[in-house]
Amino acid sequence: MPVVPTLAQDYPEWHKGRMDYSLWYLEIQQPELLHYLHHLRQHFSDLLYTPNTRQFHITLFICGFLTAHKPAWDDDFSQQQLQQQIETLNSAQKSLFKLKTGNLNSFESALFIEIEDTEGSLAQIRQQFYACSKEVAPLQYCPHITLGLYKDNINSDAVFERIEKISQQQFEFQTRQLTFGTYHAQVLQGPLTPYHQFLLGDA
Repeated sequence: MPVVPTLAQDYPEWHKGRMDYSLWYLEIQQPELLHYLHHLRQHFSDLLYTPNTRQFHITLFICGFLTAHKPAWDDDFSQQQLQQQIETLNSAQKSLFKLKTGNLNSFESALFIEIEDTEGSLAQIRQQFYACSKEVAPLQYCPHITLGLYKDNINSDAVFERIEKISQQQFEFQTRQLTFGTYHAQVLQGPLTPYHQFLLGDA
C-alpha cells in the first residue's frame, strides 16, 4: 500500500486566502535529541519532502487560522479565544512535566517519532483548551515529532523495512513551557513563528 505524498502546490480551498495558521506546541530544545532527530531526517532524506524549514516540535492543540475579527469560517480562531486559553492555563497552574520519545513510526503521509506521556500531562492541558474552543483536528490525538512528509508514492512496507533496520534511541526530557505560534499557510513545511509562550511552574 503506498504512502500519501505531499504535492508541491498551493491549497486555496483550505486557506481561502488566510495566512496565519495557529497551534499550541512544545518546542524541542534538548541538544542530544535534536541531533538524533536531524540524523534520522537525513537518513530518510530520499523519501521526504523538501524544503522543510519547520522546527522539530510536538503539536499540542490545533487552533486554526488566527484572526483579529469575529470568526467567519469553522476553522478561524480569534484573539479572544486565545486569551481564554491563556487565562485557563493561568488558573490551572500547571507545573513542569516529563515526556519520553518512543519508536520511529509512520503515518500514511509522514515519518515520525512516537511520544510517551505516561503522566497524562498533554491530555490534561488539551482538556483545558477544549473548554475554550474546539480543535481543528478530526483525528484521534497522537503526540509525536514529525520528521518529514513523504514526497513520492513509496510502498509503506518498504518504509517499515527501513525503520526496522535502523538503530533507534530513546530520550526523556522535561517540558518547561508551552508555545502558541503560527505558520504561513501558503508555505509548505514553513517555519513556526512563536506568538505567545506560557511558562510552567515548578512543582
